[in-house]
Amino acid sequence: MKDGKIQIALIGAGRAGMIHAVNFKHAVDGAELYAIADANEQAAAEAAKKLEVARFSSDYKIFLNDDAVDAVIVVTPTKFHCEIVCEAAAAGKHILCEKPMAMDEFECDVMAQAADRHNVILQLAFMRRYDRSFIAAKKAIEEGAIGEVVMVRSNTRGPSIPKPWMYDISKSNGPLAEVNSHDIDTLRWFTGSEFESVYAIAGNYRCLDARQDFPDFYDNVCLIGKFINGMQGIIDGAQGVQYGYDARCEILGTRGCLYLGHTEENSLCICTNDGKKRGAFVNSWRDLFKDAYLAEDQDFAACIQEGRSPAVSALDGKMAVRIVNAGNKSIKEKRVVILGGNS
Repeated sequence: MKDGKIQIALIGAGRAGMIHAVNFKHAVDGAELYAIADANEQAAAEAAKKLEVARFSSDYKIFLNDDAVDAVIVVTPTKFHCEIVCEAAAAGKHILCEKPMAMDEFECDVMAQAADRHNVILQLAFMRRYDRSFIAAKKAIEEGAIGEVVMVRSNTRGPSIPKPWMYDISKSNGPLAEVNSHDIDTLRWFTGSEFESVYAIAGNYRCLDARQDFPDFYDNVCLIGKFINGMQGIIDGAQGVQYGYDARCEILGTRGCLYLGHTEENSLCICTNDGKKRGAFVNSWRDLFKDAYLAEDQDFAACIQEGRSPAVSALDGKMAVRIVNAGNKSIKEKRVVILGGNS
């Protein structure tokens, strides 16, 4: 640490990566952004210039070998997570890894074992667990505000068309991974249980240019799950919806229901004499969960400073990946998939 501050290296300067970068540059006490790496050197250079960070490179290994670096934020395409996390752990760096954790459960186990072996923190970036409304909902559930939980429904729908590399399900694990990992974790968190079985259906309704080369790609998915404790779960995910960024959740109990998520960009609502009501829809997850990202980054730094385990663990990441893979299997084989053990 330099002057008592945790030195952070960002690996991956895309949209989510820059959220973390800005937080560690300006808003996380006891930590500072030390370096930026991105496979695209121009992207790394531009990010470094924007944030006034002296060190940048297209080779993240330079910073793993730098004794000044205490921790890394891994925000690369999922297929690179396992290798980078294992290398970071071996170098003694604490790790905040963006979702999805990895491509499959085996990779998740390898990553967790590497972190344990080298005694470093491996935290998964499910930032909705740090959102104030989600935290309040969890507390209300635990206090019995709606009786016993019966069903949790969560959706994430994004406005933008997927990046071309996402069309190949074998490389991206599809929208269930890229879009719905947060929803999967939300259902696990609010039910306090693991999935027992899943059934999913999907289709490509908006990304017509992907149909010929990637017939298995889907931009819309519905997943129904049964939990070991008897609770029910429903997830819907979509890409390219255009109308805005839509992330909402309902928790239905025996004596009531909790509703989470808002769709308004701000509280302004315009009513006119033509009988219409207008308001701006939330356009980006970067805006909707801005405070949650900051709280997540602050907690990561606090875990390092205090030597404690993170609130969102490698197991949480693994169990989400398990459901992504099971859901994709259900889509492909058109059947209910029964899950195995819990670890």
